Amino acid sequence: MTDVECNNETVGASARTRRSVQLTVADVIDESPDARSLVFTIPANQRERFSYLPGQFLTLRVPSDLTGSVARCYSLASSPHVDQAPKVTVKRTVDGYGSNWLCDNVNAGDTIEVLPPSGLFTPASLDADFLLWAAGSGITPVMSILKSVLSAGSGRVVLCYANRDERSVIFAGELRELAARYAGRLTVLHWLESIQGLPTRAQLSGFTQTTFAGSTGFESFVCGPAPFMSVIKETLAEAGVPRERIHLEVFQSLSGDPFADGTTSVAADSDESDAAVLQVDLDGTSHRMTWPRQATLVDVLIRSGVDVPYSCKEGQCGSCAATVVRGQVDMATCDILEPEDIADGVILGCQARPVSDDIQIEF
Repeated sequence: MTDVECNNETVGASARTRRSVQLTVADVIDESPDARSLVFTIPANQRERFSYLPGQFLTLRVPSDLTGSVARCYSLASSPHVDQAPKVTVKRTVDGYGSNWLCDNVNAGDTIEVLPPSGLFTPASLDADFLLWAAGSGITPVMSILKSVLSAGSGRVVLCYANRDERSVIFAGELRELAARYAGRLTVLHWLESIQGLPTRAQLSGFTQTTFAGSTGFESFVCGPAPFMSVIKETLAEAGVPRERIHLEVFQSLSGDPFADGTTSVAADSDESDAAVLQVDLDGTSHRMTWPRQATLVDVLIRSGVDVPYSCKEGQCGSCAATVVRGQVDMATCDILEPEDIADGVILGCQARPVSDDIQIEF
């Protein structure tokens, strides 16, 4: 996720969550005329919490004179298999307060309040063959996946990267170096709007058939503006790529406050008389508890002291995605889930409330 507007709520000093950490900016790197990377130093006692998977993101708290602060989510462009320190890349957007503030004000030595890594846009295995699709700042999580596969995996990688023009290409030098170093495994294809126009399904259909003939066994990861991702998804589907091999990083604006103390949102007077019986399997451990009908899954797990994965609590980031193994739940919001995912039992824990009396959930 890049320059996603997570919220515009005031975050008071008394409401800081213990989940967040003040990280020092070790370096600031100019990646292109309108994009900069922030490299963070992770304290020794926080390294386990800030270990991450290729394609995940960090949530940064950005000061604001108007609201006290805003939160923004930025993908990690670094690879946990290659880079010694995590790096997020910020691209300026028109009227984007967070991106412009970070590009204009952050220097090496500054500190920023950050939530631990989150996100589901990450490969199950690095040994597959990959078609990676990116547009603009959508290259950031894709770059993390690309470097990880080449370093720690065994498969081939084809990257198709769309930009306005040559000056807009982020990581241009690094991509050239990687293409030369991994000439037998990495192919980088640039799509420039200034030359080829905006990608259309008709253009990409021929492009896909010519360039990626016989590639339906590849894993496709797609990140960029919604119209770009829609075109890529439709083109891949028409080419016969199975749905389970197409992975999208969904961009949403969030209205909640991920830096607020999560325990404050759990109702202390929840009605236990009509609660469901819940089993949650998380990190190899089974937790059993009651689940009041009006409480969300994330809230009831927080109240029970379970270290449940979550970030926005607004149903827009996917951090709390889980699978219903037994029983039935209802969700208020599920816009970022595909209908096929919901049919397969995938839910968002921050939106899920119990319907049946006996439920088993697996994270």
